[in-house]
Amino acid sequence: MNKKAVALISGGLDSILAAKVVMDQGFDIIGLYCTSAFSKSYGNEQETHAVKVSRALGIDLRIFDMGQEYIELVRRPAHGYGKNTNPCIDCKIFMLKKARAIMDELGAPFVVTGEVLGQRPMSQRRDTLQVIERDADMRGLIMRPLSAKLLPPTKAELAGQIDREKLLSISGRSRNVQLRLAERFGIRGYSAPAGGCLLTDKNFSAKLRDLFEDKVAIDPNDIRLLTVGRHFRIDTGVKIVVGRDNA
Repeated sequence: MNKKAVALISGGLDSILAAKVVMDQGFDIIGLYCTSAFSKSYGNEQETHAVKVSRALGIDLRIFDMGQEYIELVRRPAHGYGKNTNPCIDCKIFMLKKARAIMDELGAPFVVTGEVLGQRPMSQRRDTLQVIERDADMRGLIMRPLSAKLLPPTKAELAGQIDREKLLSISGRSRNVQLRLAERFGIRGYSAPAGGCLLTDKNFSAKLRDLFEDKVAIDPNDIRLLTVGRHFRIDTGVKIVVGRDNA
C-alpha cells in the first residue's frame, strides 16, 4: 500500500493537526500550500507559518501560486461569496483539484484537509462538504481527520488503509479540542484562524469590487496595489491613491 498522502496546508492549526493525525498512522505527508495575490504573505511565502510548521513536523511542502486563473475565479465564483468577496466554496474546490493532480502523480490514496464540520457557515456545512467533493470530482477521496467520525467513511477507510477509530469527531466553532491536541503534540507557530486572506476583509473587498467594476483585465499587480495607501474613486477610470507613509 502507498503510504503517501497529500495535505492542504494553510499554516493554521486545523490543517496542521489534520496532517499530524494522518502522519501518526504511518503516512508520509506531501503538503500543498496555495498562495495568491490575495494572500497577505504573497511574495514572502518562505516566511509563512505554513513553511515553518511544516518544516518542524517533517512535511515536504510544495508552494503553488494560483495566479491569474484564481483571480478570474474570485471575479466570478460559481458558488458565490461569503460575507465579503471570499468565494470559500469555489476556493476549496480549486485547491482540491490542484491537490488531486499531486495525489494522482504520487499514487496516493487521498487528500487530507483540516475542515471541521460546522466550523465555517459557508464552506463547512455537511451539505457544502458534499458539494465540494462532487465539484472537485473527489467523492470518497477527501480525508477530513478532525471530523471523520461524523462523516461518511472515505474509500481509504473502507479499504482498511487508515484506521477510522483513530480519527476524530470534532464539530462546531470552538477550538478547545484543537488547542488541547496542539499542546499534546507540541505543535507551535501556527497562524491565527482565517488570518491570511484579504478577501475576508471588509475594506479590501470594497476596493476589489470597485476594481472589478472599473477594469476588464486585472493582474496580480493590480490586486497588490489595493493593499497600499488609501483609495479614492473620483471618476470612471480615475482613481487617487494616497500613501499612508513615506514608503
